[in-house]
Amino acid sequence: MTSKTVATEPNDLGKYFIERGNAGDVDGLVALYEPDAVLAFPPGNIATGHAEIRKVYEEFVAAAPVLTPGRQHPALVSGDLALTASTLTTGEITVEIARRQPDGSWLWVVDQPVLVP
Repeated sequence: MTSKTVATEPNDLGKYFIERGNAGDVDGLVALYEPDAVLAFPPGNIATGHAEIRKVYEEFVAAAPVLTPGRQHPALVSGDLALTASTLTTGEITVEIARRQPDGSWLWVVDQPVLVP
């Protein structure tokens, strides 16, 4: 899997996020998002677009976190939109909206990575 691998299913995005985050692949993390996507991370911060999302993930990767997959819930798909969610090992919940791209792949358009249960 490289940072050029595309998500063919909405839940591929969460799997690729863990793999790319653990690899320190900032470009690969940014590539999971549409160019004008919105990321609510760290809590209280909103990053809009690839440039702002890249800054968030540069700082995130610099901290060298070890990401552990949680329990990914089945994607809820309606046409070209999908709601994805995971329960992390901490009990926190991630919620994202993905959109099917013209080539059939999926990218996140909205990402809320930390919701407290």
